[in-house]
Amino acid sequence: MLTSVYFVHNSSELNDESKKKLDSLAQLKTNLTFRVFGNCDPSGSVGYNKVLSEKRANTVSKYLQEKIGNNINLKSTVGLGDEKQINDNSTEELRGKNRRVDLFIEKGQEISQKEFPSFLNTNISEMKVKETFSLPNVNFIGNRHVWLPNGNESIKQLLKIMKENPTLEIELQGHICCDYENFDGKDIDLGTFNLSWTRANAIKEFLQMQGIDSSRIKAVGLGHLNPLIYPERTENDRIKNRRVEVVLLKK
Repeated sequence: MLTSVYFVHNSSELNDESKKKLDSLAQLKTNLTFRVFGNCDPSGSVGYNKVLSEKRANTVSKYLQEKIGNNINLKSTVGLGDEKQINDNSTEELRGKNRRVDLFIEKGQEISQKEFPSFLNTNISEMKVKETFSLPNVNFIGNRHVWLPNGNESIKQLLKIMKENPTLEIELQGHICCDYENFDGKDIDLGTFNLSWTRANAIKEFLQMQGIDSSRIKAVGLGHLNPLIYPERTENDRIKNRRVEVVLLKK
């Protein structure tokens, strides 16, 4: 459970959309711990960006503090300046994605979830729109958007299904392991902090190169949300969480 709220250039004021997001979090009844991280695009100096990111984080924390009950604890509020760029800032829209506060929720419990049904072994006729499926054996090298060799056959099967069903549209949802201090991880090949997205996008780019129209594939990154196993105690646990899942958007 996580949300990001966004700010206009040089501002730390919340807009109505951001307030609605935070209001919905404040209504949660479960005992939860929130962590708040402020961010900036790199247009200002290092010192200026640090201060502005702290103002943004504090604005969100103050707003939540006035709304939440005793069941919710604000564990930390940190301004990261421009350290956590999730894209290359090449357009105003992308710069806007870096002018944000990320808020994620810790739950002090162990998690062990069953994998979703396999997208590769389920008949299209039996699938439901918005249903989530696994990509068996498609897991990734730590800190990279490169999948392990034993995922090659599954990726080829995914390509075959997309070619044989030309009206099919899917969303690829990327995941990471381990980095619970931040929403997402660092992609060491690209230097960006959007590893879950770059993993999903790597599969999208492969499918595009093989002739699948990009309009049929959406790539999103869910960071460390929804781990199959938490906490990860072995390398095998970490590998299982470094994955991409498929959501059916259109048959």
